Amino acid sequence: MSNPTYTALSSETRASDALTQLALDLQWSWNHSADEVWKRLDPELWNLTGNPWLILQAVSQRKLDEITDTAFRSRLEHLLAEVDAKKSSPTWFQTAHPGSPLRTAAYFSMEYMLSEALPIYSGGLATLPATS
Repeated sequence: MSNPTYTALSSETRASDALTQLALDLQWSWNHSADEVWKRLDPELWNLTGNPWLILQAVSQRKLDEITDTAFRSRLEHLLAEVDAKKSSPTWFQTAHPGSPLRTAAYFSMEYMLSEALPIYSGGLATLPATS
């Protein structure tokens, strides 16, 4: 299996390209606004895994090509616009420290779990229940 490549896609791409962009954005692990998209593609697999990337790997191109209704396409465009807006808006750090030369910071700890669909945690906190 090759590694997926994340790129900026034009607005004239096929639905599967837009879905790939959504699936690779890990925001889905805490923001469930796109859940209905993945449920529509494969409700059974979505209920089992909650993992958009697995859905996208399992769904046939024929099924993707059959999705022609404007409501689905509009929802997909709206979700991508939300992702783009979030990426282009200033972060808390950029707002709080506008003169800082630091532009990117990342903290990775395998003690914290993003989602049950991404079982990369290594003990410690394990799976904690989601709170709303």
